[in-house]
Amino acid sequence: MAADATGRGPADGAGDGLEARRTSATDVTTGLPVPGRRWRRGELNTAFRITASVVIPIFRFSARYHWHGPKRLPEDGAFVLAPNHFTNIDPLVVGTAVWLSRRAPRFLAKASIFRVPVVGKLMSGMGQIPVERSGRTRLNDPLGGGRSVIEQGGAIIVYPEGTLTRDPDLWPMRGKTGAVRIALENDVPIIPMAHWGTQRIMPRYAKKLRLFPPSRVDVIVGDPIDLSAYRGRPLDQKTLVEATEVVMQRITELLEELRGEQAPAERWDPAANNQKETGKFE
Repeated sequence: MAADATGRGPADGAGDGLEARRTSATDVTTGLPVPGRRWRRGELNTAFRITASVVIPIFRFSARYHWHGPKRLPEDGAFVLAPNHFTNIDPLVVGTAVWLSRRAPRFLAKASIFRVPVVGKLMSGMGQIPVERSGRTRLNDPLGGGRSVIEQGGAIIVYPEGTLTRDPDLWPMRGKTGAVRIALENDVPIIPMAHWGTQRIMPRYAKKLRLFPPSRVDVIVGDPIDLSAYRGRPLDQKTLVEATEVVMQRITELLEELRGEQAPAERWDPAANNQKETGKFE
């Protein structure tokens, strides 16, 4: 892919997985993110156990997780997890990271996946939340399923970008307001996460996984984002957009730490670059 009008080309070195190894100033650990942490009683069901018996061994083999800094996901309590998103394999890599933290990963996921035989049954059984391309769920409420998970004290993973970033260098692009809305409506923390190295396992829009040799995946979890300035305010579009930009900025800062680089001063906007909001664009 050639450089765009801004002069920024694709992340040519994005796949070498070495940037965080060379530049991160934080403590880095491997293995389990929280050694000794146990599952809460009733946290898992049969669908989770079946899926994990296949997925977790594969990704523990193909992804060598490196955990940056002292922050970890909370052991209990409801929260919204907001990661960056730049490859199709991200949900499995992020889901595995959440699983290794002994929390059940639940996502807003494309409704089409739920129509795949066997896979759809497992997705429903795990409590994953179907979202139609139009943004509507089976309950005609795109965020209702997320609220249900939160009410049960669970954690839900919501990609603020809504789809793979269009930024040619894989930096977080303009965010959408769903993650912030769930957090503010339910008065729960929103926790930023960044990861880097996933593109070594599956480049953006690739159709095949590269499971061997194992790839380094760096993960960092931030402090819960302070949204106190927005709590109690009417959740109009202005408020949600402002709060979402706060979240996107924090995710970007975490990714800068992992990559040892500075993100562009202006966040990528698909509309301003004549790109579709959804679907493959390359």
